Amino acid sequence: MVDVGDLNAFLAVAERGSFRGAARRLNVSASGLSEAVRRLESKLGIRLLHRTTRSVVATEAGARLIERLRPALAEVEAALEVVDTFRDRPAGTLRLNVPVVAARLILPAIVPDFLARYPDITLEVAAEDDFIDLVAAGFDAGIRYDERLERDMIAVPIGPRVQRSATAAAPAYLARKGRPEHPEDLLSHSCLTGRFGSGAVLIWEFERDGEIVRVEPRGPLVIRTGATADLAVDAAIAGTGIIHLFEDWLRPHFARGTLVPVLEPWWQPYSGPFLYYPGRRLPPPPLRAFVDFIRSRRPG
Repeated sequence: MVDVGDLNAFLAVAERGSFRGAARRLNVSASGLSEAVRRLESKLGIRLLHRTTRSVVATEAGARLIERLRPALAEVEAALEVVDTFRDRPAGTLRLNVPVVAARLILPAIVPDFLARYPDITLEVAAEDDFIDLVAAGFDAGIRYDERLERDMIAVPIGPRVQRSATAAAPAYLARKGRPEHPEDLLSHSCLTGRFGSGAVLIWEFERDGEIVRVEPRGPLVIRTGATADLAVDAAIAGTGIIHLFEDWLRPHFARGTLVPVLEPWWQPYSGPFLYYPGRRLPPPPLRAFVDFIRSRRPG
């Protein structure tokens, strides 16, 4: 008989393309995973993975096994989750993939109360702004904005339902360079700009009285969207240039006077983020508890 644990180990290694990566994902040793895969290959009498010093790739037989194994193991997991619903309290691990702004501005108001209510649940959060395949990456759910949601996902509103991107600069910068009165004036200013992980430039979009203006800013600092946004904020406070970021992120600096709102009548509102997860099967108990918790906090 083939051990289900060995099958899970093989699948994790194949999906990660690395014994070390799979070991971190499963919180086990790489040597233990290597032994599990060797044991599985020995029982089946065929090599499933090509191993080199740089990568691990499924053989043709391994690839065919993966195709059939994923849905089969998903069904096993779903069957066990049905049993788990009979527990008094949901337990297990909930893995979320969220953008940096959600980790900074949304989850802090949610996570402590959720974990206090469900002490048997462990929450793992990865913050990154690049779009990923949730299932392939081993996450239960994610947080994204509606323009980046896949159509086969279930989406639940989380956090503020309306947000704005704010434009701001330090008083010293405005005293030195002057204050822009129209978004197109930004083209003659030093702007602290960003790029997505794909390399695409972050376009600044403004709206007033039905008029939409999109600006591709230029300036001395370009950041990768996400965690490096704090560097751009610090640079803006130091007077390096004009920044364009989530209003909630910049509001504390407005209150302290280290940054001053710029072009505020043009700040464009947009829909807030969503918690999303695959709709192909019942969510595991930790995710179901989180979804119910989020819904219970929504007004009305």
